Amino acid sequence: MKPKHGKPKWDGKGNFKNAPLRKKDLKELEKREISNLQSLYDQVTADNISTFDDMPLSDRTKKGLSEFGFVTPTEIQRESILIALRGLDVLGAAKTGSGKTLAFLLPVLEKLYCKQWTKFDGLGALIITPTRELAMQIYQTLVNVGKFHDFSAGLIIGGKELEFEKDRLDTINIIICTPGRLLHHMDQNPLFSSTNLQILILDEADRCLDMGFEREMNGIIENLPETRQTLLFSATQTKKVKDLARLSLSDPKYVSVHEHEKYKTPAGLTQSYLFIGQHDKLTMLWSFIKSHPKQKIIIFFATCNQVKFVFDIVCKLRPYNTLYCLNGKIRQDKRMETYQAFCRKQHAVLFATDLASRGLDFPEIHWVIHADCPEDVETYIHRSGRTARYYKGGESLLLLNPSEKRFVEILESNKIPITEIKVNPNQLVSPTAKIQAFLAKYPELKASAQRAFVSYCKSVFLMKDKQVFDFSGLDTAEFAKSLGLVATPRIRFIDKAQKSKNPGKKLSPSEEKTAPAKKAADGFNFMSDSEGEDSDDGFLKMKRVNHQLEEMSIDEPKLEEPQVRQHVLTRAKVAKRMLKKKINPNKKVLFDEEGQAILDKSKVKATDIGKSYEEADEGGLDITEAKKVMQEEDKFDRKLFREKLKAKRKELKEKLKEEAREKRGVAKAGNESSGEDSGSEPDTSWLPDPDKVYNKDNNSEDDEEGNKKIKKRKMEVEEEDSDESEDSFDGLNKREKEELALKFLSSKKMLSS
Repeated sequence: MKPKHGKPKWDGKGNFKNAPLRKKDLKELEKREISNLQSLYDQVTADNISTFDDMPLSDRTKKGLSEFGFVTPTEIQRESILIALRGLDVLGAAKTGSGKTLAFLLPVLEKLYCKQWTKFDGLGALIITPTRELAMQIYQTLVNVGKFHDFSAGLIIGGKELEFEKDRLDTINIIICTPGRLLHHMDQNPLFSSTNLQILILDEADRCLDMGFEREMNGIIENLPETRQTLLFSATQTKKVKDLARLSLSDPKYVSVHEHEKYKTPAGLTQSYLFIGQHDKLTMLWSFIKSHPKQKIIIFFATCNQVKFVFDIVCKLRPYNTLYCLNGKIRQDKRMETYQAFCRKQHAVLFATDLASRGLDFPEIHWVIHADCPEDVETYIHRSGRTARYYKGGESLLLLNPSEKRFVEILESNKIPITEIKVNPNQLVSPTAKIQAFLAKYPELKASAQRAFVSYCKSVFLMKDKQVFDFSGLDTAEFAKSLGLVATPRIRFIDKAQKSKNPGKKLSPSEEKTAPAKKAADGFNFMSDSEGEDSDDGFLKMKRVNHQLEEMSIDEPKLEEPQVRQHVLTRAKVAKRMLKKKINPNKKVLFDEEGQAILDKSKVKATDIGKSYEEADEGGLDITEAKKVMQEEDKFDRKLFREKLKAKRKELKEKLKEEAREKRGVAKAGNESSGEDSGSEPDTSWLPDPDKVYNKDNNSEDDEEGNKKIKKRKMEVEEEDSDESEDSFDGLNKREKEELALKFLSSKKMLSS
């Protein structure tokens, strides 16, 4: 609460009692406080400090520390803060969770306070971190501790609005940033100026100075003034002369409070490792998650694609735990939301890459699981350091492939206590069958599994330490099956690398014999476990294949690969090839028994103009020319249609004629049986001709009216029918003609009677 001054009283000497201090008086008080503090820097030692009140810190800083519960400093804070307050360069190394953030934030606040820094003085302190999440965590700590100071602080990281940052850089006193975004402002923002920089801090300095940020850090250091104070802090501090020379450090003081201790990791951290095949790790993780529903767990993977796939598939399996995912491919706002939500949870599981392994303070972590072997000892220390923070307890479990035994020896040689444990296989629950069902149901999940497989194989293949990471010792077929994949995805990157190492190498005769067996072994096993165990032949084949795999080194291709590079054939390439070969596509040709082509007149151009148009086809479509061709071809098609119609009708006539012949044969047999009756029929020869009796004019008029109703095409058909009838009458033999004449005579006799 603010003090109540009340009404000022006159003291008789020209002053008022209880009156608020003027700005001029405040400045004088600050100067006195600063001079007193600076005189204590050389007098106070680390042995005399038990609380933050014993340190030569300003009242504003002490007030911020007490308000947020910081009372007792850690060892790294007692040692490094006093050295930094004296203006010396510091190389600080301490175990994870030992309070390194406050160790460099307090000197920043005190340095600028003693310089009486204002927003008009520009940039005074620059803090660089390797990850965005760590930068935001440092920024939040600075806001809490420096609450009562008048400095302006800014967070400059990727994933934020660039234009919003540009207009405010010239008024910021303390910048917390990542290397990439800072270099971008240095190159393109005219408002950014570092000429007045007083202090430079690198958090996780070994990561900032490694090969991943080499280009960015070189560009940043070139733009900074040489007369500055530099503080480097990390759990695995660098001592390389090359790195220290790049930063232009002047007589740096190395502060490592745990250097002479027995172990490099926190005392409360229980560390263990387990040898397990890569194809059994997913089963192990699923069983572990199911058996620890009330624990807070972080599971580290080597690649982002692995994190995404395992997170998605475990969400489908629906455990009791709350699941989160954190990797570099997620948007920045989503990453921060995930980080904050996981911190608030008491029981949850976080699948993450090494993005979350450095500097981030996750409260109350019970387990850290290394699903994939870390790249080096430093990565292992930082991963394991997410638990057992601030002298609390925690456990770390390292899952190693059998080919990664060498890494255990490296850990032990670096003063890291780790013990081997074994798991009861009866307690493991395999989710492979469910995973295969999910992959068959969701194609996007299958694609994610393939990407996870390829990215992990790439990471192992590209690791520097080949004594630990041996790609030839990885059973890729079994690993693919454990991810639910029926077929092992092809890894083009590794195939190309192996070809470049052995361009002309061919398989030996023994390798050629075992190659088909290996190919069969890589296929998916559709038999049950009992069938696989009962088959002696299959067992012997698999034994030979495994033996051959063990002999192969990483430089030798596992399967015979064609020497000619196979390009992917696109539709455009296929079309170009067809044009070069002058082949007419989409054309079906039938051949007879003698090998002669059977031409279909309806599908072949018959006219000369049509043939020339087909031969001169250069692509595209000429409408006017195509119309002319269609008109000419239409005439031929009409003629062909009439011929087909005529042939069809002729075939029908022949069929009717054949039926009539069969009926006449039956009638003839009846006439022969009744010969006497046929002779008694009446004679109709005396009757007159009906054409002479009836008027011919009437008949002609009726014919004209009927002809008007018949179409032209029908008239043509009648003419054809009349011709055919004449032809059909001429086709009768002598006997048939006589029978027809007798029928006419018998009918005339009946009429006369």
